[in-house]
Amino acid sequence: MPQIAKLETFTNEFVCFVRVTDDTGAVGWGQTSTYHADITALIFHRLVAPHVLGQADDDILALVQRVEEKEHKFPGSHRCRALAGLDTALWDLHGKRAGKPVCALIGGTPGTVRAYASSMKRDITPEDEAARFVRLRDEKGFTAFKWRVGAECGHDIDEWPGRTEAVIPVVARALGDGIDKLVDGNSGFGVARAIEVGRMLEAEGIGHFEEPTPYWEMDQTKAVTEALSLDVTGGEQDCDLNVWRRMIEMRAVDVVQPDVMYMGGLAKTLQVADMAAQAGLPCTPHAANLGLVTMCTMHLLRAIPNAGKYLELSIEGPDYYPWQEGLFLGDPHHVEGGHVTVTDAPGWGVEINPAWLERASYQVSQRS
Repeated sequence: MPQIAKLETFTNEFVCFVRVTDDTGAVGWGQTSTYHADITALIFHRLVAPHVLGQADDDILALVQRVEEKEHKFPGSHRCRALAGLDTALWDLHGKRAGKPVCALIGGTPGTVRAYASSMKRDITPEDEAARFVRLRDEKGFTAFKWRVGAECGHDIDEWPGRTEAVIPVVARALGDGIDKLVDGNSGFGVARAIEVGRMLEAEGIGHFEEPTPYWEMDQTKAVTEALSLDVTGGEQDCDLNVWRRMIEMRAVDVVQPDVMYMGGLAKTLQVADMAAQAGLPCTPHAANLGLVTMCTMHLLRAIPNAGKYLELSIEGPDYYPWQEGLFLGDPHHVEGGHVTVTDAPGWGVEINPAWLERASYQVSQRS
C-alpha cells in the first residue's frame, strides 16, 4: 500500500492549498479551510504532517482520527481546518489513482447539481439586492436565492434600522413565484425576535431560515424550529461530532449544514450526513466561497442519499472576495440553467492555477 511521503503547502493569508505525494510519486491536491490560512498552514505542518508521513494512505478517515488522537489536547476548529487539507488532498489522490471523480468513490455519479445563488452582503440596499438577483435569475437560470437579514451576531440590532423588515418583502416579491427563497440570520437574533422575523419570512413564502439565533445556543435554535413551519437550518460552524450528535438527536434544526472544510474534510462530513440521514434530516452543506469547498460539496451532494435541494454557490466577485480570483484554471463552477456540473474527471476535477502557486508562500514536510 502506498505511503505518504511528502506534504506541501502553498499559502497566502486567505487560502492554503495542500499537495500530498505518496512514495510512488502520485499526487493529490486539497485545501485547508479559508481565512487566516497562513496560521492554518503552520498548524498543518506542526500538528498534522508529523503523524501521517510514512503512513499508508488507503483509509482517509483512519488517518484523520489518528491525528485527532495524537493531538487530543488540541481539539477544535483550527485543528479541523488544517485536517481538511490532508483529507481533501487524499481524496483527490485516491480519485486520480482510480481514474474516477471523488463522487464515484463515495457511491455517487457525475452530473449536475442545482445551485442557489448565495449573497454574502448586508451592506446592500433591498432594492440593489433584488435587482442583482433578478439579473442572475434571468441570465444564469437560478431558481433559488439566499440573502441576509439582521446583523452578524447582532443581538437583535439590525445592519441598519428597518433593513430586515424591508429586505424580506422587497427581494421575495421581486423574485416572484416558482423560486425557492432562503435567508441567513448569522446568529443575529434572540428567540423572540427570530420567531418574529420567521413569521415575516413565512408570510412571504420563504422556506429556509439559517442560523437564526446564536449557533452555540442550541436550545434557542430548537425553540425557533419548534415555533415556525419553515425549515430552520444550521451547523456550518460546528466541527465536533458530539455537538452534531446532540443537535440531531434534539432536532434543533430541520436541515443540517456542515461545511466540508470547517469539519476537517469529506470523511468527517460524510459521518454527519449519515447521522442526519438516519434521523430523516436532509443535508444542505455550507459552501460560502468559490475555493475548493464548493467543488468538494458538489461531489458530496452527488453521492449522499439525503442531499438537500441545492448547493450553496456564492455570487460574490472580486469586490467582496478578491482573494478567490485566479485560484483555478477555467471555470469549475460554471452555471448553466441554474445548475453546476461535476464532471467525470478524476479526483476533484479541478486544476489549481500555477501562477497562483508561484506567488504563494511555500512549506514542506517530508519523510527523512
